[in-house]
Amino acid sequence: MQRIEYSAEIADLLGRVRRRPAAGWPWRPEEPVPQWLPVKQSWGWLFARDGRVLTLVNPKDGIVSLPGGSLEPEDGGDPGAALAREAAEEAQAVIGPAHYLGYLYDRVGSANGGHECARVRMAARLCAVGPSAPDPASGRHYRRLLVAPGLAVELLGWGEPGLRQARAAVGAAVRQLGVPAAANEAIEELPMAGCEVFPISG
Repeated sequence: MQRIEYSAEIADLLGRVRRRPAAGWPWRPEEPVPQWLPVKQSWGWLFARDGRVLTLVNPKDGIVSLPGGSLEPEDGGDPGAALAREAAEEAQAVIGPAHYLGYLYDRVGSANGGHECARVRMAARLCAVGPSAPDPASGRHYRRLLVAPGLAVELLGWGEPGLRQARAAVGAAVRQLGVPAAANEAIEELPMAGCEVFPISG
Protein backbone atom coordinates (compact mmCIF):
# COMPACT_ATOMS: atom_id res chain seq x y z
CA MET A 1 0.00 0.00 0.00
CA GLN A 2 1.36 3.39 -1.00
CA ARG A 3 2.20 5.75 1.84
CA ILE A 4 0.08 8.91 1.92
CA GLU A 5 2.36 11.94 1.84
CA TYR A 6 1.59 15.41 3.15
CA SER A 7 3.28 18.33 4.84
CA ALA A 8 3.19 19.24 8.53
CA GLU A 9 0.96 22.20 7.67
CA ILE A 10 -1.56 19.95 5.92
CA ALA A 11 -1.39 17.51 8.84
CA ASP A 12 -2.38 20.36 11.16
CA LEU A 13 -5.24 21.36 8.85
CA LEU A 14 -6.52 17.78 8.53
CA GLY A 15 -6.33 17.39 12.31
CA ARG A 16 -9.04 20.05 12.58
CA VAL A 17 -11.39 18.50 10.00
CA ARG A 18 -14.98 18.19 11.21
CA ARG A 19 -17.34 15.92 9.28
CA ARG A 20 -20.97 16.78 8.71
CA PRO A 21 -23.50 14.09 9.70
CA ALA A 22 -24.51 11.98 6.69
CA ALA A 23 -27.82 13.19 5.26
CA GLY A 24 -28.87 9.78 3.92
CA TRP A 25 -30.13 11.06 0.56
CA PRO A 26 -30.54 8.10 -1.86
CA TRP A 27 -28.00 8.11 -4.70
CA ARG A 28 -29.43 7.65 -8.22
CA PRO A 29 -26.40 6.91 -10.44
CA GLU A 30 -26.80 7.76 -14.15
CA GLU A 31 -30.57 8.21 -13.76
CA PRO A 32 -31.90 11.39 -15.36
CA VAL A 33 -33.65 13.71 -12.94
CA PRO A 34 -37.43 13.28 -13.38
CA GLN A 35 -39.06 16.30 -14.99
CA TRP A 36 -41.29 16.83 -11.98
CA LEU A 37 -38.33 17.01 -9.56
CA PRO A 38 -36.59 20.41 -9.37
CA VAL A 39 -32.78 20.50 -9.46
CA LYS A 40 -31.65 22.81 -6.68
CA GLN A 41 -27.95 22.07 -6.29
CA SER A 42 -24.98 20.94 -8.37
CA TRP A 43 -21.69 19.69 -6.92
CA GLY A 44 -18.63 18.38 -8.69
CA TRP A 45 -15.83 15.88 -8.56
CA LEU A 46 -13.11 17.97 -10.21
CA PHE A 47 -10.19 15.84 -11.38
CA ALA A 48 -6.52 16.64 -11.77
CA ARG A 49 -4.55 14.78 -14.44
CA ASP A 50 -3.27 12.23 -11.87
CA GLY A 51 -6.76 11.21 -10.67
CA ARG A 52 -6.91 13.33 -7.53
CA VAL A 53 -9.91 15.56 -6.88
CA LEU A 54 -10.32 19.05 -5.49
CA THR A 55 -11.63 19.32 -1.95
CA LEU A 56 -12.23 22.56 -0.09
CA VAL A 57 -11.51 22.96 3.61
CA ASN A 58 -12.88 25.86 5.62
CA PRO A 59 -10.06 26.45 8.15
CA LYS A 60 -12.43 28.27 10.55
CA ASP A 61 -14.71 25.29 11.20
CA GLY A 62 -12.86 22.35 9.60
CA ILE A 63 -15.76 21.48 7.29
CA VAL A 64 -14.69 19.79 4.03
CA SER A 65 -16.73 20.06 0.84
CA LEU A 66 -16.64 19.51 -2.87
CA PRO A 67 -17.03 22.62 -5.03
CA GLY A 68 -20.63 23.41 -5.88
CA GLY A 69 -23.82 24.91 -4.58
CA SER A 70 -27.28 26.13 -5.45
CA LEU A 71 -28.49 26.93 -8.94
CA GLU A 72 -28.99 30.66 -9.47
CA PRO A 73 -31.09 32.46 -12.11
CA GLU A 74 -27.99 33.26 -14.18
CA ASP A 75 -27.32 29.51 -14.57
CA GLY A 76 -30.44 29.12 -16.72
CA GLY A 77 -31.36 25.83 -15.04
CA ASP A 78 -28.09 24.22 -16.19
CA PRO A 79 -26.30 22.23 -13.43
CA GLY A 80 -23.06 22.35 -15.44
CA ALA A 81 -23.18 26.14 -15.58
CA ALA A 82 -23.93 26.28 -11.86
CA LEU A 83 -20.96 24.03 -11.09
CA ALA A 84 -18.60 26.14 -13.23
CA ARG A 85 -19.78 29.35 -11.52
CA GLU A 86 -19.61 27.92 -8.00
CA ALA A 87 -16.16 26.39 -8.61
CA ALA A 88 -14.92 29.78 -9.78
CA GLU A 89 -16.42 31.60 -6.80
CA GLU A 90 -15.39 29.12 -4.10
CA ALA A 91 -12.04 27.88 -5.42
CA GLN A 92 -11.15 30.31 -8.21
CA ALA A 93 -11.21 27.19 -10.38
CA VAL A 94 -11.46 26.90 -14.14
CA ILE A 95 -13.06 23.62 -15.16
CA GLY A 96 -13.71 21.71 -18.38
CA PRO A 97 -17.11 20.52 -19.60
CA ALA A 98 -19.08 18.85 -16.80
CA HIS A 99 -20.29 15.24 -17.18
CA TYR A 100 -23.50 14.19 -15.43
CA LEU A 101 -23.10 11.35 -12.91
CA GLY A 102 -26.50 11.13 -11.24
CA TYR A 103 -28.39 12.82 -8.45
CA LEU A 104 -29.21 12.59 -4.77
CA TYR A 105 -32.92 12.53 -3.98
CA ASP A 106 -33.62 14.96 -1.15
CA ARG A 107 -37.06 13.97 0.10
CA VAL A 108 -37.04 16.51 2.94
CA GLY A 109 -36.09 19.36 0.59
CA SER A 110 -33.80 21.32 2.89
CA ALA A 111 -32.49 23.11 -0.23
CA ASN A 112 -36.00 23.74 -1.56
CA GLY A 113 -38.11 25.24 1.22
CA GLY A 114 -39.17 21.86 2.55
CA HIS A 115 -40.17 20.44 -0.85
CA GLU A 116 -38.43 17.43 -2.41
CA CYS A 117 -35.65 18.18 -4.86
CA ALA A 118 -32.59 16.79 -6.64
CA ARG A 119 -28.94 17.49 -5.84
CA VAL A 120 -26.93 16.74 -8.97
CA ARG A 121 -23.39 15.33 -9.01
CA MET A 122 -21.03 15.92 -11.94
CA ALA A 123 -17.43 15.23 -12.94
CA ALA A 124 -15.09 17.59 -14.80
CA ARG A 125 -11.46 18.43 -15.40
CA LEU A 126 -9.90 20.85 -12.97
CA CYS A 127 -7.98 22.88 -15.54
CA ALA A 128 -6.47 25.59 -13.31
CA VAL A 129 -6.98 27.66 -10.19
CA GLY A 130 -6.44 31.39 -9.84
CA PRO A 131 -5.11 33.33 -6.86
CA SER A 132 -6.91 32.28 -3.66
CA ALA A 133 -9.75 34.61 -2.65
CA PRO A 134 -12.82 34.53 -0.37
CA ASP A 135 -16.08 33.16 -1.75
CA PRO A 136 -18.09 36.32 -2.61
CA ALA A 137 -21.35 34.68 -1.52
CA SER A 138 -20.26 33.53 1.95
CA GLY A 139 -16.95 35.25 2.70
CA ARG A 140 -15.37 31.85 3.34
CA HIS A 141 -11.74 31.55 2.35
CA TYR A 142 -11.22 27.90 1.51
CA ARG A 143 -7.98 25.94 1.51
CA ARG A 144 -7.74 23.96 -1.73
CA LEU A 145 -6.48 20.38 -1.47
CA LEU A 146 -5.94 17.71 -4.10
CA VAL A 147 -6.63 14.28 -2.60
CA ALA A 148 -7.44 10.79 -3.88
CA PRO A 149 -11.21 10.26 -4.30
CA GLY A 150 -11.37 7.65 -1.53
CA LEU A 151 -9.74 10.03 0.93
CA ALA A 152 -12.13 12.77 -0.18
CA VAL A 153 -15.02 10.52 0.87
CA GLU A 154 -13.38 10.01 4.26
CA LEU A 155 -12.82 13.74 4.77
CA LEU A 156 -16.38 14.49 3.69
CA GLY A 157 -17.74 11.87 6.10
CA TRP A 158 -19.98 10.29 3.46
CA GLY A 159 -19.32 6.63 4.28
CA GLU A 160 -20.36 3.78 1.97
CA PRO A 161 -22.88 5.86 -0.04
CA GLY A 162 -20.10 8.35 -0.71
CA LEU A 163 -17.81 5.57 -1.90
CA ARG A 164 -20.44 4.49 -4.42
CA GLN A 165 -20.65 8.06 -5.67
CA ALA A 166 -16.84 8.33 -5.83
CA ARG A 167 -16.62 5.12 -7.85
CA ALA A 168 -19.13 6.53 -10.35
CA ALA A 169 -17.08 9.73 -10.59
CA VAL A 170 -13.81 7.85 -11.09
CA GLY A 171 -15.37 5.59 -13.72
CA ALA A 172 -16.60 8.59 -15.69
CA ALA A 173 -13.27 10.39 -15.31
CA VAL A 174 -11.32 7.35 -16.55
CA ARG A 175 -13.59 6.98 -19.58
CA GLN A 176 -14.14 10.61 -20.49
CA LEU A 177 -11.20 12.55 -19.04
CA GLY A 178 -8.41 10.01 -19.39
CA VAL A 179 -7.34 10.02 -15.75
CA PRO A 180 -5.83 6.89 -14.15
CA ALA A 181 -8.14 4.57 -12.22
CA ALA A 182 -5.66 4.54 -9.31
CA ALA A 183 -5.08 8.12 -8.21
CA ASN A 184 -1.91 9.61 -6.81
CA GLU A 185 -2.19 9.22 -3.01
CA ALA A 186 -0.25 12.36 -2.05
CA ILE A 187 -2.20 15.18 -0.38
CA GLU A 188 -1.28 18.51 -1.94
CA GLU A 189 -2.41 22.04 -1.17
CA LEU A 190 -2.68 24.14 -4.29
CA PRO A 191 -0.63 27.33 -4.17
CA MET A 192 -2.23 30.56 -2.99
CA ALA A 193 -1.01 32.25 -6.19
CA GLY A 194 -2.84 29.72 -8.39
CA CYS A 195 -1.54 27.23 -10.95
CA GLU A 196 -2.38 25.15 -14.00
CA VAL A 197 -3.66 21.68 -13.09
CA PHE A 198 -5.14 19.82 -16.06
CA PRO A 199 -5.26 21.93 -19.23
CA ILE A 200 -8.07 21.11 -21.64
CA SER A 201 -5.54 20.63 -24.44
CA GLY A 202 -3.81 17.89 -22.39
